[in-house]
Amino acid sequence: MKYFVAAPLLLAAVASQAADLRVEFVVPAMKVAEYHRPYVAVWIENDQRQAVNTLAVWHEQGKKDKWLKVLSQWWRRVGRDLDGPIDGVSGATRLPGTYQLQWQGVDQQGQALPAGQYTLSLEVVREVGDRELQRVSFDWPPAEAHTEQLQGKTELGQVTLQLTP
Repeated sequence: MKYFVAAPLLLAAVASQAADLRVEFVVPAMKVAEYHRPYVAVWIENDQRQAVNTLAVWHEQGKKDKWLKVLSQWWRRVGRDLDGPIDGVSGATRLPGTYQLQWQGVDQQGQALPAGQYTLSLEVVREVGDRELQRVSFDWPPAEAHTEQLQGKTELGQVTLQLTP
């Protein structure tokens, strides 16, 4: 499985679709003796639990790519089958804050996915910290506007999923 999608091409390919999924999540600030920015993976799975698209992977690139395996759930479903860098969806680790991602019902190659049930997964892992995985299922395309909120426990704060038909 190859993941060489340039973000601008992906955005152009999906611009004509109306339905939209937005996810907003908080990476909380922590008062700890040793803080390392977390590795984060956000991806979409179909009802067979197969990854259909990775929205983001934040990690240290280069020699430290070997640490992608610490995102164990994402790694099992996507990462271990990668042939090279995951351009277009990867980026550097980030400081605590609120982040937003958007998805418009396409797979990693920009092809529209069939209607069905999907799951949004967020995995956060921090060195000298904890691991947290949040998952939320949704129907695609959404028949009506829907908002769902989850509360993380340690490495994630509030997670908000918004679906717009």
